[in-house]
Amino acid sequence: MFLVDAFTNEAFKGNPAGVCILKSDYPESKLIQSIAKYYNWSEIAFIKYLADDYFAIRWFSPLDEAKICGHATLASSYVIFNKHLNKSSRIQFESRSGKLFANYLEDNSIALTFPLIKVNKCEIFPFNIKEIFGTSEYTEVLTDGVIYIVVLNNYDDVFNITPNFDLIKKVNARAIAVTAKYNNEYDFCSRYFAPSVGIYEDPVCGSLHCRLSYYWSNILNKNHLVAYQASKRSGILNLSVDNINNTVQIIGNATITAIINDPILNNIQIV
Repeated sequence: MFLVDAFTNEAFKGNPAGVCILKSDYPESKLIQSIAKYYNWSEIAFIKYLADDYFAIRWFSPLDEAKICGHATLASSYVIFNKHLNKSSRIQFESRSGKLFANYLEDNSIALTFPLIKVNKCEIFPFNIKEIFGTSEYTEVLTDGVIYIVVLNNYDDVFNITPNFDLIKKVNARAIAVTAKYNNEYDFCSRYFAPSVGIYEDPVCGSLHCRLSYYWSNILNKNHLVAYQASKRSGILNLSVDNINNTVQIIGNATITAIINDPILNNIQIV
C-alpha cells in the first residue's frame, strides 16, 4: 500500500491517503472497512484495474464508505501516473459518484474533473454555531443534504475556532465545515470536521471544494479560484469551475511518503 500526501508537493503536509491497487475483484466490504479502520487515515482508496487508463475506485474512511473523495483520488492518480500503470496522460475512474477523470499536466500537477455540487442556504439548522465553534460571527449556513457549511465573517475565525467535536458528532450530517473569504493570496479558506466517521479534522478535503467552488464562484463572480485549507498540515487547491458541464477541475500536487508492506494486506490481493 502506498501512503501519499495529497494537495502538496512536500512530505508531511497536505492530506495523507492510502492507495491499494487490487489484482482481482473487490473483497467483502467488511474486510476493506476493517483495513481502513485499522490504519485510521481519513481515507484509503481501493483501485481495481478495468482496462487501459480505466479503473474502478472506492473510498473508505475509518468508519464508512465515502460516496466521493478528492484527496484519495488525487493520491491514486499520482500513484498510477508515477508507477506507470497508465497508457496516456488521462485516466478515468468509475465510482459511486459516476465517472471521474484525472489528467497529468506538464508541470507535474494533476487535474481532477469532479462534479460541481450545489449548496443552498439553510434557514434552519440543527446546531448552535456559538456552542460548536465559539463564535457567532457568521454570514450564512449552507447545505447539500450531506454536510453543513458555515460561512464566517472573518477568515481569522477560520484559523482560530476551537470545534466541539462531541457536539458535532450529534449533528445529523456527515460533516460540518467552515469557510470565509481570504486575502489577496487565496480567494477563500476553509476547515472540515467529520468526527462521526472518524475524521476529526480533514487536512485537505477535495469533495468539500466541489461544494465550496459552487458557492464562492457565485459570490466572487470568478470561475478560477485558489483555495487554502487551514488545517495544521494545510493544503492549496487550484479550482476551475465549468458551469455548462456542472464540473469543477481540482488541480493539485502529491508526493509518495511511504510504501507499506503489512501482513494485514495479505488478506487481499494487492499489486
